[in-house]
Amino acid sequence: MKTLGQYLIEALTARGVRHVFGIPGVHNLELYRGLARSPIRHVSGRHEQGLGFMADGYARVSGRPGVCFTITGPGVTNILTAMGQAYGDSVAMLVISSQNRRGEAGSGRGFLHELPDQRAMAAGVACATFAIGAPAELPAALVAAFEIFRSARPRPVYIEIPLDVLAQDSSGLALPSPVRQAPRADGTALQAAATRLFDARRPVILAGGGAVRAAALVLEVAQRLDAPVVMTANARGIVPSGHALAVPCSPTLEPVRELIAAADCVLAVGTEIGPTDYDAYGMKEFPNPPGLVRIDIDPAQLNRSARAAVALCGDAAQALQGIIDALAARAASNGAAPNQVRRAEGARRAAACREAALAAIRQISPALEQHVQVLDMMRDTLPQALLVGDSTQLVYGGNLGFNTARAGSWFNSATGYGTLGYALPAATGASLADPQRPVICLVGDGGVQFSLAELAVPGEAGAWVAIVVWNNRGYGEIRTAMIAAGIDPEGVDVAPPDFAQLARAYGYTHHLIRSRAALRAALASFGARRQVVLLEIDAAHFT
Repeated sequence: MKTLGQYLIEALTARGVRHVFGIPGVHNLELYRGLARSPIRHVSGRHEQGLGFMADGYARVSGRPGVCFTITGPGVTNILTAMGQAYGDSVAMLVISSQNRRGEAGSGRGFLHELPDQRAMAAGVACATFAIGAPAELPAALVAAFEIFRSARPRPVYIEIPLDVLAQDSSGLALPSPVRQAPRADGTALQAAATRLFDARRPVILAGGGAVRAAALVLEVAQRLDAPVVMTANARGIVPSGHALAVPCSPTLEPVRELIAAADCVLAVGTEIGPTDYDAYGMKEFPNPPGLVRIDIDPAQLNRSARAAVALCGDAAQALQGIIDALAARAASNGAAPNQVRRAEGARRAAACREAALAAIRQISPALEQHVQVLDMMRDTLPQALLVGDSTQLVYGGNLGFNTARAGSWFNSATGYGTLGYALPAATGASLADPQRPVICLVGDGGVQFSLAELAVPGEAGAWVAIVVWNNRGYGEIRTAMIAAGIDPEGVDVAPPDFAQLARAYGYTHHLIRSRAALRAALASFGARRQVVLLEIDAAHFT
């Protein structure tokens, strides 16, 4: 007999799943039947919120959905925050939970882990939910989930399976059918977009996190148009650090808004054009970009937050390749070489914007500029590294004006949902997704205590992670905000643990860092071999 739990493992394997993040319990044992003999590696978190963040980091780096196994009741409620973060940042996550036996769930009789409506709770942070009432319903639910991940805006999908259904015979079930391809942008709309872009004298490109996997094509379009590329926080590195057309500065900053406003055509690729990236301080709503050409896989997003002159619904890579082909054909019809760069003074406009944006960051706070400089040093020391951040001071500066050497190397929880406790487990997931790259985890001494139990996991899983703790002895950013608002600080002076002792408890090397030179040396040593280290920056004395 093959149980439905065993079938699930086979189906996930067939879909290319290689890691599952979970915590086994009495109420989800049937999810684990056959897992140890499968090609899937199970990674045990210490709390469901942490394993959800691991799955998030894994998904962002691997391009595959992060898959989680949870138990009924508290397992689901614990993982909701991680699902909320993934929902806010459009991250593919598949959460599979057990449920009480049919007839027990929501009965009100008081069964262990019973909730009035477990599925309804998950629905608030998922784009789709499924309650499996019989084994035959699971294949369709899995097809629907993976179709969302591949052909729509990726966000969490939740599937719950009652304990008695998980144990039923599913020997006759066929593996789920293949999923459909991502939508393709309309050819007529592609031609209209290319015409606008070709005729533009001052084009600008807005790149969001949805363009990360089409980074090479974004750069090719930018070079053909000689267009500066403004990158949101999740898009940093699409145009790498040092490139003349890179504008790795938040559209919240006035100089970046001025660059966009002066354009005669703006191409937006995979960006919500939402307040988190475009109006982070809630000071002034972002104006509609002129002559907007917009590419998004989500049809509902095409005219949300901004009105498009030309809207292209489809996969970013396909749409950009279509624009490139149309631009080449238009250039050839004008007697120019297909890859000839049009002169729109892109490098000069980008450089002026970068310089003015850094001055604006300095005006907001000299500390923010210093934080960007520290991040620049980290990147230059380990250009191959992934930087995964929490909602912490170093990260706030980085989201305003830091760039990486390659796409997909900078992401954090200070966008979208904005939770604390994200970075440590997400960095572990990122390392498992790309084990050949070192990962720098950026977290504050307050934020790390939200998921301190996950400190055990990177060493246990063989991850390559430097945990950089910005220790300002509490919630420093909130303390600053209270003072600025004329509120006497209260509740923000949270005593940190002894990080040296914590590192020793888990067998990690610890360094107390008080200078950039010391940080540079510690990172260089970390990058020389696979290891887990804890680098504690004494923020009050760091120079």
